[in-house]
Amino acid sequence: MAWWVLVAAAACEIAFALSLKPSDGFSRFWPTAGVLVFGVISVYLLSKTLDRLPVGTAYAVWTGLGSVGVVMLGVVLFDEPLTPIRIACIGLIVAGVLGLRLAGSH
Repeated sequence: MAWWVLVAAAACEIAFALSLKPSDGFSRFWPTAGVLVFGVISVYLLSKTLDRLPVGTAYAVWTGLGSVGVVMLGVVLFDEPLTPIRIACIGLIVAGVLGLRLAGSH
């Protein structure tokens, strides 16, 4: 169950990060509200996993999934480039996240 909560926390982390660009330096209300709401929910959900998962593993998985999600959605939503080196780096992050999950004691 803790892993599913961590995935939900990462999804909120992605929504938090994707809200930053349209907030236009926190000058637009709704995207700014999204930054605040998704950021708080994400950290709250992450904290709820720490009684069952090692903090280093949980944090690395949270940031890793968030990073991959933001890069991939940045390509789709903001027309950011998807180059071979970016794909390779995403693969490394995914491999690290999977490795931490498989190596975890919980």
